[in-house]
Amino acid sequence: MLRVIGAGLPRTGTMTLKNALETLLDAPCHHMAEVFGRTETDPPAFLAAARGDLPDWEELLGGYAAAVDWPGSAFYAELAEAYPDAIVVLSRRDSFETWWKSANNTIFQAFESPEKSAEFGGPDWPAMIDALWEKTFGDADRSEPAAVKAAYDRYHERVRATIPANRLVEFETGAGWGPLCAALDLPVPETPFPHLNSTADFNKQTIDEVVAKNRADKA
Repeated sequence: MLRVIGAGLPRTGTMTLKNALETLLDAPCHHMAEVFGRTETDPPAFLAAARGDLPDWEELLGGYAAAVDWPGSAFYAELAEAYPDAIVVLSRRDSFETWWKSANNTIFQAFESPEKSAEFGGPDWPAMIDALWEKTFGDADRSEPAAVKAAYDRYHERVRATIPANRLVEFETGAGWGPLCAALDLPVPETPFPHLNSTADFNKQTIDEVVAKNRADKA
């Protein structure tokens, strides 16, 4: 049963948020990193969802106490309706420009070609990514920063208009334990707030290691 729904875009500290929520909730948090081990179930299910065929969320996400990052965050509104007691966390960078630089140096490279993304994500992965992009950014072309910025701003406005203020936690990178603990009515852990998945970490762990593992599995 989800207690936290992430609405933040990829590259807004979602791996750090995943780790922090797993510490606070003592249960797994769904994230794109989880999908690499669930390529037979998650990509086809989220692709179908993006096309209007919503899954049984509890069947798909059962066992998780939270879901952040794509693919789940693209469905923040649907998940918020399915789990009315969950809070919604809108993680964000300090500016579009900061997010754009990070995204270009990581996820856009990882998904630069259908062949490359299918290699580490399975056959439905490229179509899923395209569908998530369209659901989030509409017809904005990734090669046109101005169009993406306008869609980025509209997305954040849409989240704020959709989720009631008493359920929404706006969480800027570096905010620490405070906002999450206050929203969940939990004590602040004694351990330092994590900081994970830098650009270098992403490129090494996601692109290099996952592709290498999948190639070895197929050999």
